[in-house]
Amino acid sequence: MKLTLRVWRQRNADADGAMSTYEVDGISPDMSFLEMLDTLNEELILKGEDPVAFDHDCREGICGACSLVINGDAHGPERTTTCQLHMRSFRDGDTIDIEPWRASAFPVVKDLVVDRSAFDRIIQAGGYITAPTGAAPEAHATPVPKPDADFAFEHAECIGCGACVAACPNGAAMLFTSAKINHLNVLPQGAPERETRVLDMVAQMDEEGFGGCTLTGECATACPKGIPLVSITGMNKEWLRATRKSGRR
Repeated sequence: MKLTLRVWRQRNADADGAMSTYEVDGISPDMSFLEMLDTLNEELILKGEDPVAFDHDCREGICGACSLVINGDAHGPERTTTCQLHMRSFRDGDTIDIEPWRASAFPVVKDLVVDRSAFDRIIQAGGYITAPTGAAPEAHATPVPKPDADFAFEHAECIGCGACVAACPNGAAMLFTSAKINHLNVLPQGAPERETRVLDMVAQMDEEGFGGCTLTGECATACPKGIPLVSITGMNKEWLRATRKSGRR
């Protein structure tokens, strides 16, 4: 396959960025999208040019590090992570636009790399449980109803990639935050911090400068792990409950 790539290049957070055009040839349809970018970077290095910076780690669709907007879609044309997107999803001769996540809370570090530490701070605000130190408790010591366990596992699948933010026209982080709140709040182990968790994490989300949610549903459509939109509804109910109980606003 021969492709034309229009890639966002930006030297650092303070520099102006622009799209640069590159031609790549000999791309196998079985290559992953990141392998195709590796091929581009090998060619750039051989020419003495600066390679394109992009985030990646496990390349197995688990860590959520790979974060690209491809032809206007978070992670590309398929509902998967960028590292699991293969070049057979494109046609020979295609022009592909490649950009970083676009959100004020995710500032560009370089080229396609953005700073997603805002997510880390939301987790730090309440994404944990109070547990005594020492040996792990017996797995069956705390019974959990199967519907609650299934609900928790469904939301725990969130890998924090940020596609929900990139896809949202408002740059909202409600789907990510709701997934992290719901998967802990439904379990008995998370009960001690149930109210403070939702209040603190939502407050931190707002402080980070993410946009407001208008339930357009683009976040759930782009989520590679299928976190449902109803997760946001669940978080809102938890927030109202905690607000009434604590008197905090």
